Amino acid sequence: MKVQVLRAKLFQARITHADIEYEGSLGIDTELMDLVGFFPYEKVLVANINNGNRLETYVIPEEAGSRRMVLNGAAARLGAAGDRIIVMSFAWVKESDLRDGKFKPRIARLDEHNNPIQTAADNGRRRVVPAHPK
Repeated sequence: MKVQVLRAKLFQARITHADIEYEGSLGIDTELMDLVGFFPYEKVLVANINNGNRLETYVIPEEAGSRRMVLNGAAARLGAAGDRIIVMSFAWVKESDLRDGKFKPRIARLDEHNNPIQTAADNGRRRVVPAHPK
């Protein structure tokens, strides 16, 4: 059997821009995408910590090092610049891999400027290590 579990997460990210006129998506700095393993056009769940809104969209790359986190299209109605968000993707994983601890989600906590301050691999036994921002 497979179980759908958290695969990757950016925690406490800050929306830097919102563009209602853009077609849709969530733009994320490619360095942050690489940090947790998000793929371009990957479906993500976004939870807005400030207002409780949740939405599904897909990721598009923003310039590396820009620390941009941009809500586009209709999603821009559900958040504003400065709002804190959690960006999550999920995967189907074999139950045996979960029991054996072979699967570990990639998680990063960001500061108010979207710089990584902690990263973790979590397999039920959380290990947190300091991130090394630029």
